[in-house]
Amino acid sequence: FLSLRLGVEAGRVGWGVGEWAGQRGFGSLFGDSPTARPHSLGLRQYLKKITLNNSKNRNALSLAMLQSLRADLLHQIDSSDLQVIIIAAEGPVFSSGHDLKELTSAKGQSFHSEIFKTCSEVMSLIQDIPVPVIAKVDGLATAAGCQLVASCDIAVASERSKFATPGVNVGLFCSTPAVAVGRSLPRKVALEMLFTGESISAHEALLHGLVSRVVPREQVEAETLRIAHRICGTSRSVMALGKATFYRQMCLSRDEAYGVTALAMVENLGLEDGQEGIRSFLQKRKPLWTHSLRKARE
Repeated sequence: FLSLRLGVEAGRVGWGVGEWAGQRGFGSLFGDSPTARPHSLGLRQYLKKITLNNSKNRNALSLAMLQSLRADLLHQIDSSDLQVIIIAAEGPVFSSGHDLKELTSAKGQSFHSEIFKTCSEVMSLIQDIPVPVIAKVDGLATAAGCQLVASCDIAVASERSKFATPGVNVGLFCSTPAVAVGRSLPRKVALEMLFTGESISAHEALLHGLVSRVVPREQVEAETLRIAHRICGTSRSVMALGKATFYRQMCLSRDEAYGVTALAMVENLGLEDGQEGIRSFLQKRKPLWTHSLRKARE
């Protein structure tokens, strides 16, 4: 199995090849765009790790970086073997947000519109794709970088990590980051971050729900993989249905949410993997997942 990745950043183009066939996972990308590395998890299931690797520019989310990130997220997303995606970063800054050099008036409004349109698409895509996405954070995440963390389904952070939406300090209110941040944090906490630009610590982020775990720096990789491996022990099709249903019901009233989720439970029971899970529990054995949307036999 081979995956080819194309990355473009600062006028540089490069191909990388990632391979998994009993390998722990390796791959490289020449250039400064995200690099995608598949990790084998056994017979067929694997996780994909996407690393922001433009540390010289504080992993800024330039238009090219966002376009490459979108391509990496979508690459083989329909493969039943892909179970989970991890987004990580090289260097002491997870991401500083948008590249301010691209936001000057010289670039023009149409270019600016393309940046924010693409960024919004990427953030929405993270929650729309059928596999869980985990942010592995070891450093500073600001503005759209903080938005990226907030958009992920799960976030594991090191104790040294910090989070901020400081756009107001340079005359650009973090309006688009506020969409994700405001849905992850209590309103008053989110607004204080947006109004003052002050950062919060990893433990404050955990307290308020921006991240799901905080561990010592040397344990971030292991803890992220531990969670990923637990996810990979489940059925992809069941996980996909559950993730989609969770985000769908979040914007509904209580009664509407119960209606939608009740239908999802019935649909889940109609899947072959839904019935296999129940059978394996009753028979006291490990389930043999198909990871497919095949219907259960009646």
